[in-house]
Amino acid sequence: MPERLERNYLPSSDHFEIDAYPFYWIARLNARYGIAMEQTLKPLNMDLSRWRVAVLLHHYTELSISEIAEHALGKMPTITKIVYRMRDEDLVSVAPSEKDGRVIKVRLTPLGEQNVTHVLERTQDLFKKAFKGMSDAQIRKMTDLLGRVFDNIDS
Repeated sequence: MPERLERNYLPSSDHFEIDAYPFYWIARLNARYGIAMEQTLKPLNMDLSRWRVAVLLHHYTELSISEIAEHALGKMPTITKIVYRMRDEDLVSVAPSEKDGRVIKVRLTPLGEQNVTHVLERTQDLFKKAFKGMSDAQIRKMTDLLGRVFDNIDS
């Protein structure tokens, strides 16, 4: 990164511009999205944590608790509690893996699948609102750039 640009983006710089700092906007976006999703999910008797698990299972069909934690960037004990709470609500089923009995596999139940489908329909307006005026190419580019930043931090 050119030195002039680094001066504007590095918080330790005298030339730092908070409005130009990507992590400022990422943090604000994440918080605003969380608030909007909680408001959308509450009338549907759903919360953000259970929604994340349900959407992951809807997409992947079956995941272990550790895979859910990896995708959701959650701690294993927290994800385990969420999964078992969802099991008690008949939203997911849990069973030992056929390959390794120490691994717990999780799947949506028919009620869970029905629930997540309904919630996805109700939350799509937030997605449309958030990306209003953006093209598919712009959304793909943003997703690619955010993925690269994510990977850079993880490496």
